[in-house]
Amino acid sequence: MVTVGTEKITRAKFEEILAALAENGRAATTPAAKRQVADQVGEIMGLAQEARKRKVDQAPGIQQMMAISTDQVLANALAKRVSNELKIDDTALKVYYDAHVADFEQAKAIHILIRFKGSRVPLKPDQKDLTEDEALAKAQDIRKRLLAGGDFAAIAKAESDDPGSAAEGGSLGPAGPRGKFVGPFDQAVFSLPIGQVSEPVKTPFGYHIIKVEERKSKTFEEARPDVEKKVKPEMVRAAMEKIHKDMPVTLDDSYFGK
Repeated sequence: MVTVGTEKITRAKFEEILAALAENGRAATTPAAKRQVADQVGEIMGLAQEARKRKVDQAPGIQQMMAISTDQVLANALAKRVSNELKIDDTALKVYYDAHVADFEQAKAIHILIRFKGSRVPLKPDQKDLTEDEALAKAQDIRKRLLAGGDFAAIAKAESDDPGSAAEGGSLGPAGPRGKFVGPFDQAVFSLPIGQVSEPVKTPFGYHIIKVEERKSKTFEEARPDVEKKVKPEMVRAAMEKIHKDMPVTLDDSYFGK
């Protein structure tokens, strides 16, 4: 399979290496990717063989460093196993959900964007590069038209500088969770009364006129996968801390001082 000097890695052993890499988020599934792994393993083995020939492994401190390296691999493997074996009961998940239900709120909104100089949105061909004051004045005028009964979708198609939503009448697509939108926009979307046309909201993209069409929270069952992602790392950390406490480390103060 892979032969380096006098050492050989069998097919079975190489598959174990690939499986270990996959568990750590470095999956190699294509022939090219597997060959790259084999090349890397071969290079490491070759250098290690030369190091042993030169008795580098017997140099002062190297044995200790090799032992620490082995222990680090074992510690990481233990954390992985603890995570895989950890069972999270519904009670813990529900407690977290109830305490953070606002985090799982979703909102669906439409908007009209008026860009200004320095905006992250590029100018359209032959479009005037408005100052912030000019953009604000235009946004305020558009808001007045909407409050007077103007059709939001039609005005968005004609006036919005957001190329992604203008053609869709200002629609931002499916409902998004908190944090999906840029800061001030996100804050407005999750505080504005449903159906109300906002005052111009400034972001790095320009001034936005926003109308929230819908806002609701995911149910516990809908949010469960997200809750698990939030809860599990903390539970793994707590489990690892308990293991550490059960195996105390004592430092010699006569060496380190207090």
